[in-house]
Amino acid sequence: MELGNIKQVSIVEQMTGAYLDYSMSVIVSRALPDVRDGLKPVHRRVLYAMDQMGLQSTKQFRKCAGTVGEVLKSYHPHGDVAVYDSLVRMAQPWSMRYPLVLGQGNFGSQDDDPPAAMRYTEAKMAAIADELLRDIDKDTIDFIPNYDNQTREPTVLPARLPNLLLNGSTGIAVGMATNIPPHNLNEVCDGVIYLVDHPDATTEELSRIVRGPDFPTGGIIQGREGIRNTYANGRGRIVVRARTHFETERGRMSIIVTELPYQINKADLVRKIAELARDRKIEGISEVRDESDRKGMRMVIELKRDANPDSVLNSLFKYTAMQSAFNTNMLALVEQQPRTLTLKAFLQHYINHREIVITRRTRYELAKAEARKHILEGLKIALDNLDAVISTIRQSRAAEDALVNLQRQFNLSEEQGKAILDMRLARLAALERGKVEEELKDVLKNIDYYHMLLDDIQEIRKIIKEDLRELKEKYGDARRTDLGEAEAGEFKDEDLIPNEEVVVTLTEKGYIKRLPSSTYRAQRRGGRGKTGMATREDDAVRHLLVAHNHDSLLFFTDRGRVYQLKVYELPDTSRTAKGEHLINLIAIEQRERVTIAMDLEEDDELIGAKLARADDDVLMITTEGKAIRFTVAELRSASRTSGGVRGIRLGSKSDKVVSLNLTPKDSELLVVTEHAYGKCTPIDDYPTQSRGGNGVITLKVTEKTGKVATARVIYEHDNDLMIISASGIVIRMDVDTIIRGGRAIQGRRMMNLDEGDAVVAVATTNGKKLDAQNGSDEEGDGDESLTKDMVEAEEVTLDGNGVGEEEQQ
Repeated sequence: MELGNIKQVSIVEQMTGAYLDYSMSVIVSRALPDVRDGLKPVHRRVLYAMDQMGLQSTKQFRKCAGTVGEVLKSYHPHGDVAVYDSLVRMAQPWSMRYPLVLGQGNFGSQDDDPPAAMRYTEAKMAAIADELLRDIDKDTIDFIPNYDNQTREPTVLPARLPNLLLNGSTGIAVGMATNIPPHNLNEVCDGVIYLVDHPDATTEELSRIVRGPDFPTGGIIQGREGIRNTYANGRGRIVVRARTHFETERGRMSIIVTELPYQINKADLVRKIAELARDRKIEGISEVRDESDRKGMRMVIELKRDANPDSVLNSLFKYTAMQSAFNTNMLALVEQQPRTLTLKAFLQHYINHREIVITRRTRYELAKAEARKHILEGLKIALDNLDAVISTIRQSRAAEDALVNLQRQFNLSEEQGKAILDMRLARLAALERGKVEEELKDVLKNIDYYHMLLDDIQEIRKIIKEDLRELKEKYGDARRTDLGEAEAGEFKDEDLIPNEEVVVTLTEKGYIKRLPSSTYRAQRRGGRGKTGMATREDDAVRHLLVAHNHDSLLFFTDRGRVYQLKVYELPDTSRTAKGEHLINLIAIEQRERVTIAMDLEEDDELIGAKLARADDDVLMITTEGKAIRFTVAELRSASRTSGGVRGIRLGSKSDKVVSLNLTPKDSELLVVTEHAYGKCTPIDDYPTQSRGGNGVITLKVTEKTGKVATARVIYEHDNDLMIISASGIVIRMDVDTIIRGGRAIQGRRMMNLDEGDAVVAVATTNGKKLDAQNGSDEEGDGDESLTKDMVEAEEVTLDGNGVGEEEQQ
């Protein structure tokens, strides 16, 4: 149905066609950069308008309002805000790795403050932008009519620099988007030069030269995987962290942030950190302030006195934009078609473009030289026949007649005749003849050179390399973004929790907790200690352990099962709290008791497990003060459910094994009795025997000392000793204050116990040493490493009879 000029059509077909037209317009004419000069149409029009207005880098600044008006009038019939925003971004050093515009006035800030109105700000082209437009007047690129057909605009710039990789590009089109990171000029130029010399080079080879993005705001890239994917496939995920360091002032530690990931708003980041600290999602921050000035960025995150700076920093990386991912999509227009490109493809397209530009420039220069040669040849003829030429001109009635007569008499072209007639009388001097001849020689030499370039593509490629070396010398600078080797994985709980030394206590009834070891300050030997754990009347402390928050704890039960927990997963309670029952933390049965996994006899109980090297010795201690030392080699390998073999022959039915130790060289054995008597004896005092013997005396047990409660090896790096009683009283003392003596002595009292109380466990610290007077910390060492020659020692310490399943049969 038709009504005059109105036609009835399918709305689906009409909408489909219109949307496709719109999509292509956005893709080609708005959102995506050209692979050759790295510019979108609006940026190209701004730079070309500034060039036409004479706003080169060596000229004076002009009001931005005038530039925006010229762009709108001649090339870009859209909103003035879009044009001004594009101009402003090209002048921001935190947005562009190599700014193309020099601004004067307020052009915004990294806090996303708006720029001043265009009537206040001034701008001109940066020197590096001059290189993008160099030779544009030498027929190096194509021009098309502008929107109203009143003038012409370039379809692309000559781009002496590989601008797309240098400054990157971000844009959202219809159904696609681009996100190309900026790079370092030195590296990109070196990469182009290498590709010119090695056309078969792989992307992997080129990525050793172009090492990765170089963001204008600096930062640290985490790992190379994202870079490899970006360069090889055109897509990747590059994780960037803020650059930070620690400073201490007036005893307070602060995290100083001097560089942020690309495109991160500093003001928003400061507000976010303050919110997280206020809501206690990040612990340990007391204040956040921005101290940035003209000299550079400086964000101060002041910490509380007891905060762990590494844990706070990891929390900031996890919960804020101080660690951000730049998701790359290397999409650009190639012959007006969107293409996802590899690193090699980007460099190759730039080389192809420069070859075309230099070829067209050479043809232009050649045509110009040929025309000049033609004129000079005419002038030479005139100077060789000066008198005849003058006579011919004087005899002509008019200039037109003189031109015709000169052409006829001296066989000149119209251009040569006009050049002779336009020649000033001063050039008739004898010296001018020599100048014409010299210029003609130079022109002929240039013509030969231009022919040589056009005949040999390798000569053109030499020019490309020479240009790049010159640009490196003029504009090259050091890399701002560092490349870290470690990949940025997901943050684990350990990354957010300080790995401080803690004391773990476990009762007979299964209540467990942890406390910082600094809670217990050192006392003199024989002190009363202080409450380390509140216990019920029918409960008593069974185990005391010094560990670090990131350590893993293995729980061995009296049913022969084993469980694992991280130390930081244990309840962190007060010194007098009883803690939390293990049944809430691990899946143990109601009456199952953690001891220290194997098949046990009815009256036996597992009291210890150790990892041992093949050449270690085993040292077992009993309640009656007996000890036996034998080599690990005497223990046979057995299955997990095996009952094991005899370790020591017990002297009486009441005797039982209380401690299992390994005996490294130059160490001592600490033995502590139920009544808190203790001593240290050199390991070498214990002779090596055969497994299963009666052993030797390790401490003279009397009614005063009570039976042996526990024993452990003291290492050279152990600093403080901690003793805990059944009622939860803990004392901490310097290891050096413990009496040293032989095996037979009973030792001295180490702790004052209440009546009915008894020592149940001891532990040593090797991370920090606390002074008895002020509790000040002193760093220690002492990480024990497990090597390949370590083997699992067989569990042989069976509480009750010291004999294994095999020997009972």
